[in-house]
Amino acid sequence: MINVAVLGYGTVGSGVVEVIKNNAEQIKKAAGEEVKVKYILDIREFENVPELVNDINIILNDPEVKIVCETMGGKKPAYDFTRLALEHKKSVCTSNKELVDAHGVELTRIARENNCSYLFEASVGGGIPILRSLREACGQEKIIAIMGILNGTCNYILTKMKSGADFDDVLKEAQAHGFAERNPSADIEGHDTARKIAILASLVSGCRVSYENIKCEGITKISARDFAYAEKLGMSIKLLGLFENDNKYILTAPFLISNEHALYNVNDVFNGILVRGNMVDNLMFYGRGAGKLPTASAVVADVIECAREKKFVDNGLTGAEIKLNDINDRAFKFFVRVSNKEDALKRFSNVQEIAANFNDEFAFITDLMSGREFDEKISGLDVKNSLRLL
Repeated sequence: MINVAVLGYGTVGSGVVEVIKNNAEQIKKAAGEEVKVKYILDIREFENVPELVNDINIILNDPEVKIVCETMGGKKPAYDFTRLALEHKKSVCTSNKELVDAHGVELTRIARENNCSYLFEASVGGGIPILRSLREACGQEKIIAIMGILNGTCNYILTKMKSGADFDDVLKEAQAHGFAERNPSADIEGHDTARKIAILASLVSGCRVSYENIKCEGITKISARDFAYAEKLGMSIKLLGLFENDNKYILTAPFLISNEHALYNVNDVFNGILVRGNMVDNLMFYGRGAGKLPTASAVVADVIECAREKKFVDNGLTGAEIKLNDINDRAFKFFVRVSNKEDALKRFSNVQEIAANFNDEFAFITDLMSGREFDEKISGLDVKNSLRLL
């Protein structure tokens, strides 16, 4: 029997317990032996939870506990508890993207030194098995690029706005449904997506990519008018994390994408991740990118791997820092809305004007140009909004 401890009995932690109990037979078959939750660590009190403890040392000092599921979130005390568990030769499976981004390389080194594992499938894409697929099924590929809709909250908001809803109204609706946090800034400002594309970029590049080095734009400037123009163009607006491995460009931002793009029909709270390999071409991963049971299922997938292997599993993270190129050198076409047509045409040539029933502004698409050149051209213009095209 493999005994597991769960740190944090919140949404994901309680989901891990539920998955292990409800799918016990499938997990036993996959792991090769029975997997059981022996402890649940939380400072809160819960009724009818006999596994509940409030002292991490009970878990650390129990030699029967072989695997710890860290579902607390944040850096503190998750970092300290994870490090201690690994130093006690207990593998750790986590959904904590913030911790993976900040300390993943260090924690992987500690796991290697103690012949146990640090795995984090659930940190990106919820229930989508993207990290294991990159590690194993795509091990023969040179990954050219990876891009994705990685935040269900933003995708839900943008999907509703496409139908004419107002940003503030949809955000309140998302919070009421539990799709958005009370403080949604990490989602709507793009930081959550940036952390996830940083993890994906680290795996496909073989170097450490820190989210702090990623140009990050959120969705707070998107309006109903942007969607009206997008509809005219046969396009939609999606918040994407983008990493181009061949030229080392990385970006998190809202993009206009065509109705022929693989990510166009990824709507509501779903996530979609597009991987481009040099031999396999495009691979599309789609599923629930968040939520109690999908995310918990991904944590348990890591538990099964740790139970089966019983040794260090290389998660793909390394300590070598990547040398990123400046995203402002990457050329895009830009969609632009300005108040003064004459001023815009003095600075931009060969623009594609977008006809719409708005008399107080001028909208157009530029030629292909670098972000640096675009910023220079719009300097001093009354720009209402701008978006990159992909």
